[in-house]
Amino acid sequence: MTSTRGTATTRAQATPAAYLAGNFAPVPEELTTYELPVTGAIPPELSGWYVRNGPNPQDAASPHWFFGDGMVHGVRLEGGRARSYRNRWVRTSTLTEGARVHDREGNADLTAGVANTHVVRHAGRTLALVESSFPYELDCRPGHELETLGAYDFDGRLTTAMTAHPKTCPATGELHFFGYGMMREPFLTYHRADARGELVVSRPVEVPAATMMHDFHLTAAHVVFMDLPAVFDLETAIRPGGGLPYRWDAEHGARLGVLRRDDPYGEVRWLPIDPCYVFHALNAYDEPGDGAGRGERIVLHVVRYEHLGAGRPSLWKWTLGLGTGVVHEEQVDDRVCEFPRIDDRLAGVEARFGHVTVAQSPSSGPIPGALLRYDLRTGAVTRHDFAPGRTPAEAAFAPADDRPGGPGWLLSYVYDAAKDASDLVILDADNLAAAPVATVHLPQRVPFGFHGNWLPDR
Repeated sequence: MTSTRGTATTRAQATPAAYLAGNFAPVPEELTTYELPVTGAIPPELSGWYVRNGPNPQDAASPHWFFGDGMVHGVRLEGGRARSYRNRWVRTSTLTEGARVHDREGNADLTAGVANTHVVRHAGRTLALVESSFPYELDCRPGHELETLGAYDFDGRLTTAMTAHPKTCPATGELHFFGYGMMREPFLTYHRADARGELVVSRPVEVPAATMMHDFHLTAAHVVFMDLPAVFDLETAIRPGGGLPYRWDAEHGARLGVLRRDDPYGEVRWLPIDPCYVFHALNAYDEPGDGAGRGERIVLHVVRYEHLGAGRPSLWKWTLGLGTGVVHEEQVDDRVCEFPRIDDRLAGVEARFGHVTVAQSPSSGPIPGALLRYDLRTGAVTRHDFAPGRTPAEAAFAPADDRPGGPGWLLSYVYDAAKDASDLVILDADNLAAAPVATVHLPQRVPFGFHGNWLPDR
């Protein structure tokens, strides 16, 4: 195993906050390491990159876990071997120049931001995302992997921030996303890019206030927005070190906004739900009814909190009756979980299986780590428990063949507290309770972070 290193100056804190301690603490070095040791056998079908994003403040200080500078961690798999590991800060203007997304007058610099939340690929571009700003494009050419190319605004067509959770339609190749505003209207704008990457739809959606809208839903026929009572707080936003600039306001109410994909500039129909908060959606799909519009429904699966920053997040099912305007809300399971994922080739259509992660957050303290696989038709749950002190991150699905919903693997970075080190663990999704198929041993720990994807070569 060979490595090259790049170092950055860090400033340690005497008593770090929970989100800067343990494996939430940033790593100070950028590494490039080749030919990683492996326990087990990497499936030869896996040829590509597993890349995950997360906060890694360069100066080892941050007023909130969500605000740290973005760092991507990637492992290259090819020919049954773990060819390399590399981690790189996303070199945004905030990291390199200290730029701020908003000034005190509310003016926005959308090229600023930390690009620390997700990594997606569309129309040949790999984008690091954060919901406050433009994406940043990463270079994935051989020898340049994960270096930053710069902010990306769809050739000047994008004029709002971009969600960190865009959805790719498997039927059309379109990328659906939105941007939400904080200080000025429009507070919500819906966007659509075609399969070539050209931004073809941008339409404002009228909402009564600026709220934190982290995710949304896509079906074959609809887009569904979540207007939930996490309301923008200007005083916190402008106060140095003020933390997350949102407050819980139950009086704002909670509702779901339904827009038909075939009429992107048409009416958004709002359906009320019980006040709650949702960071992440699992999937959504249409149930067509009797063909005359009667009984038409939309089914959503989400990880639901009682309210922002509190409660036990668990998997829920929402069924939207488009004829009645009533949403039926049902808890699927009471086990605490987060980071729901499916085989992304089934985005917007019914997926039988969903996967979630059981892991600690900065406020929870250590808990036994596990991955759960839900059979959404039968209700059966399969569980992979990790050894004490081993904590998984979000698990992304990597398919074994060209059949959506077919066999594949779950890939997750797993932190080992006893060794203060991390592995890339590969599990058989159809036999989740079994021992890992392969464990790739990494040259440094990967701090707990947010989202990533398997980026296959083909």
